[in-house]
Amino acid sequence: MLIIGIAGGTGSGKTTVARSVIDRLGPGKVTFISQDNYYRDNPQLTFAEREKINYDHPFAIDNELLIEHLELLKSGQSAHAPVYDFTTHARSKEETVELTPNHIAIIEGLHVLSDENLRKLLDIKVFVDTDPDVRILRRVVRDIEERGRTIRSVHEQYLNTVKPMHEAFIEPSKKYADIIIPEGGENEVGIKMLSILTEKYLTGDRTWDATKKS
Repeated sequence: MLIIGIAGGTGSGKTTVARSVIDRLGPGKVTFISQDNYYRDNPQLTFAEREKINYDHPFAIDNELLIEHLELLKSGQSAHAPVYDFTTHARSKEETVELTPNHIAIIEGLHVLSDENLRKLLDIKVFVDTDPDVRILRRVVRDIEERGRTIRSVHEQYLNTVKPMHEAFIEPSKKYADIIIPEGGENEVGIKMLSILTEKYLTGDRTWDATKKS
């Protein structure tokens, strides 16, 4: 199984790039995994306490579980990813996402390249590099419309955690990327290049080397 990791800052267009590649390849060939579903669960904390957690730090993500699920997929077994509710800052107690083995798995998230153990499982490492002003505007719209946030809370979170964590962890992880796609979903050439590499794998073409630095 070919595993592609797509990282980048908040609002960079990671999901758009992943979905564009999947659409190009056609249905049924790719298992899509969102790192957002793997935020750590903290049922012992109150909602007010969970609100104060720095969700932009790598430690907020349960990469151990994510790696366990990737290993299961590589061995031909299914896994059940948790579903994370950003309005309550907790995992769903009833719902999970079934992940089935496939030819290709694409995982996207802020810290896909930040964790050394996760990087070791990736065959192709991608970083989506988008201007900060575009990213923050996208985040404002998403957090207000999809996560019930206020403009003041989005502003405070961006200054207190999003921007510092991006500079400390996400931006430095770009050095591990095999492919950098500027402007995310707007970069049709970058998406086409990634899709062609993936299509070569599907057709059995191994003339390209997808094993690089970790």
